[in-house]
Amino acid sequence: MDEIKRKVVLEVDHMGVAYETRTGDVQAVRDVSFTVHEGETVGLVGESGCGKSTIAFGLINYLGANGKITDGEVRLRGSNLLGASEKELKKLRGNSISMVYQDPMQALNPSIRLGEQLIEVLTSHSKISQNQARKQVLAMLKKVNMPDPESVMDRYTHQISGGQQQRIVIAMAMLNNPALLIMDEPTTALDVTVEAAVLDLLEELKQEYRTANIFITHNLGVVARVCDTLCVMYAGELVEKGSVADIFKHPSHPYTIGLLSCVPRLGESKAESILRPIKGRVPPPVKRPDNACIFAPRCEFATKECLAGRPDMVNVGNSHFSRCIYADKMDGKRKRDAKKTKQNFPRQPENSSTNKESMLHCDDLRVYYTQESKSIRSLFGLGTNKYVKAVDGVSVTLAKGKTLGIVGESGCGKSTLVKGLIGLEEITEGDVQFLGIDVTDPVAHRETNLIREMQMVFQNPDSTLNPSYSIGSQIARPIKKFKVVPRGEVKKEVCRLLKAVRLSASYYDRLPRQLSGGEKQRVGIARALASRPDLIICDEPVSALDVSVQAAVVNLLLEIQSSLDATMIFIAHDLSVVRFFSDEIAVMYLGQIVEIGPADSIYLPPYHPYTEALLSAVPVPDPETVQKDVRLSGNVPSALNPPAGCSFHTRCPRRKIFLEDGGRICKEKEPPWQINDKGHRIACHIPLELLKKADPVFHHEPGLS
Repeated sequence: MDEIKRKVVLEVDHMGVAYETRTGDVQAVRDVSFTVHEGETVGLVGESGCGKSTIAFGLINYLGANGKITDGEVRLRGSNLLGASEKELKKLRGNSISMVYQDPMQALNPSIRLGEQLIEVLTSHSKISQNQARKQVLAMLKKVNMPDPESVMDRYTHQISGGQQQRIVIAMAMLNNPALLIMDEPTTALDVTVEAAVLDLLEELKQEYRTANIFITHNLGVVARVCDTLCVMYAGELVEKGSVADIFKHPSHPYTIGLLSCVPRLGESKAESILRPIKGRVPPPVKRPDNACIFAPRCEFATKECLAGRPDMVNVGNSHFSRCIYADKMDGKRKRDAKKTKQNFPRQPENSSTNKESMLHCDDLRVYYTQESKSIRSLFGLGTNKYVKAVDGVSVTLAKGKTLGIVGESGCGKSTLVKGLIGLEEITEGDVQFLGIDVTDPVAHRETNLIREMQMVFQNPDSTLNPSYSIGSQIARPIKKFKVVPRGEVKKEVCRLLKAVRLSASYYDRLPRQLSGGEKQRVGIARALASRPDLIICDEPVSALDVSVQAAVVNLLLEIQSSLDATMIFIAHDLSVVRFFSDEIAVMYLGQIVEIGPADSIYLPPYHPYTEALLSAVPVPDPETVQKDVRLSGNVPSALNPPAGCSFHTRCPRRKIFLEDGGRICKEKEPPWQINDKGHRIACHIPLELLKKADPVFHHEPGLS
């Protein structure tokens, strides 16, 4: 009944978008139709290059000088936007239609105070005084749960955190109570805990203002959590449309099935299942066929009939549409294909001697950065320096052939820890043993053979690949330096490595700019493998990749580990990927490990309260999964002045519930290590017996949606 009463806010009817080029118009989006009602969130998902953002900018006719809408209609509250003048559109933008961007820094002016920017949004669209506008801004900042809004009004963009910047942009978008809110990847760059808080906020605002929402993302977990209707985009076309519950339960297009197969479910491990990346890549607009199924070249179910003509959208029931001639048979094909998902990587026996051999051991590792005093006393040599305790007393042992996953919010010391291990950051205190040899010194003072045995894959391949040198020469450099093969066989070895990361020898002479993001990451992996190391450290290697490319890279790393018996450290903010990839997991908070143990133990009670909060914040790609609502207040404290006692006590949601006197001991004493079983350890004052009584974060309720 609610569906009938809700008013239609936006109607997109057979919209097409093209860009003018020297060779003629290139069609970027074609034949896209969907409707958004008040209080409804419509998700647009798909890989990069599928036209999601093009649709968003097309709706407000903000396509640039060479972009234009070629077909269809876009109606906002019944009025066709395509016939609107630039003056009318300018009035609509920010008033009736607002947009939240992926990077808040692109929407905020760094040279103007935040309060002035927010007030301008109101005064530029309505006749309102500065005082009235300021009152409305303060009220909106309170609604988006901004701490100390009066103070925030006087700050500049760089003086607030990333999560607070995104809240400012959301407040800015909501100030004029828009009819339509477009969100383009608004949580991609945020920590999982901040992301959860922002998604909660968006849901609260939707309920209060009954705004129609379009949510663009590649994260299927976010879609399952916040969207009511889902539109799956591929190569500029809408290939599937329906309710989130229907599409996740009964996907009817091979591309949607492929996207869902790329994402590990929280709790799945590499020993139990396998990720199934979609072969190939999204074709560029100039190479898209007009008279065939556009997905056929990448479809594992394709037949010659798929090339006979472009399929229409067909109704598979309950307002669920799919652009596939086999849409009504796809559910059966998917279930039969699911039987082939068992992992093929060989497993080592639990009691093998290989597992008992220690590859890496660090004891009480500390990495401090000196913060020089700026007081007048320091000018006379009387001031005392403070220290940023980025890593503060970490001890861990990693067995040969195993993978250690490290998780935690930004600023918790994950990257600093691995950079200290590899020698890129100077270790302040502690010992690091690698292959039984002391490697506490920075990399510049380490022996060449030790450098060769420990390599790193970085998060952003663009920052580690030289744009002026060919791919082949960059992979060849470590081969020559470490004398892996005779000089006359270097090119042959480079081609072997390219083949190992699923790239052909033709990539040898290409430059980095000629590669996609996933291909660049594969090159980074190949270069890390060039010295044939025993330990590979992966620092967020898949966080910036599409889900299909992410699945391919994860599978590639697993194959490499299996074939080379390599030891790995894997850092990622996606706890589902970390659980799937890792044998053991360490949870870091403010430079310290607060929980560590086998991967399967970390995801079941007892949890450290911080781990419980991280898990409850993970967007799960399943609308029928119910999560506990555990949210952390405040930000991670400064590592320059960490809290006394338990470093997590300032944000812990459990200490006042489980401990007497509101957890006073947490403020005064460092927590002891408590051992659960199988080497699972938790650093917490709350007794394990009480932590075990906490309900699991996840439970499944079929038919909930």
